[in-house]
Amino acid sequence: MTILDDVDRIVLQNGDPLTAEQVLAVLELPDEAVADALDLAHRVRLRWCGEEVEVESIISVKTGGCPEDCHFCSQSGLFASPVRAARLDIPQLVAAAKDTARSGASEFCIVAAVRGPDARLMEQIRLGIDAIRAEVDIDIACSLGMLTRDQAATLAGWGVHRYNHNLETARSYFPQVVTTHTWEERVQTLRLVSEFGMEVCCGGILGMGESLRQRAEFAVELAAVAPHEVPLNFFDPRPGTPFAHLDVLPAVDALRAIAAFRFALPRTVLRYAGGREITLGDLGARQGILGGINAIIVGNYLTTLGRPVASDLDMLKDLSMPMKALDAAI
Repeated sequence: MTILDDVDRIVLQNGDPLTAEQVLAVLELPDEAVADALDLAHRVRLRWCGEEVEVESIISVKTGGCPEDCHFCSQSGLFASPVRAARLDIPQLVAAAKDTARSGASEFCIVAAVRGPDARLMEQIRLGIDAIRAEVDIDIACSLGMLTRDQAATLAGWGVHRYNHNLETARSYFPQVVTTHTWEERVQTLRLVSEFGMEVCCGGILGMGESLRQRAEFAVELAAVAPHEVPLNFFDPRPGTPFAHLDVLPAVDALRAIAAFRFALPRTVLRYAGGREITLGDLGARQGILGGINAIIVGNYLTTLGRPVASDLDMLKDLSMPMKALDAAI
């Protein structure tokens, strides 16, 4: 029996995730087997998640000047990147949320480049949430770095629907990517998010020099966190960062990873995030949507340009993929 036979039995029929060794076998499939893997991943997604695609937009309320040294990130204040510190005001947040709602998206995520939120940022988030809720019917998510217990409780009390905090890469590879905080510190924030009833959004970036075995390790570690959503980013080299010299992940490797992560996370929202434009292009993006992906970030990312919103929405329409409706009001 091949690994795809195992996937059919374990994942498609029973809804159980693959082990790290089984995920690795998928990541090692020959190129000619990738189409079959994607077809099977699509069937897994339809069976265990349904046909709807969740659409989200993100905006950075504080860009740049971050004290952490994540080697892929141009927002670190420790690197000589072109990104400069900037903040948005409340009216800009509300305007962005309105634009997101008009696109048909059901989720609006407020992001800040910080180690964790200070009192000033928390107050801005509170005011922003109140202002958005007064004018826009949309679910609000946040990504504000590492949280204290009180901060997690506070955000949950404000009705934050979902909290994003990416593990970024496998635990064994994390020290090669970040040195100013640990993988365990990130996991602690995820525990708090779950404890206080917010949905956990946790993913990472593929193609930062990790081995295939570490990529498989990462997929299984994400499954252990039991996230509601996993954003899949594909590495996009940023000028001035320590990883600026790394190559873009080949498209076929990205597609293999999409299938493998779907098999490791059969019941989880798997979201297209940053880097898909340069890694996959339009044709590859369509293959991923038909190969296990069931959510997408539309518009621009934090410091890089995405595809036009209309292009992604047209793609979903062309593929007959219905958009997920807004969740019940919080």
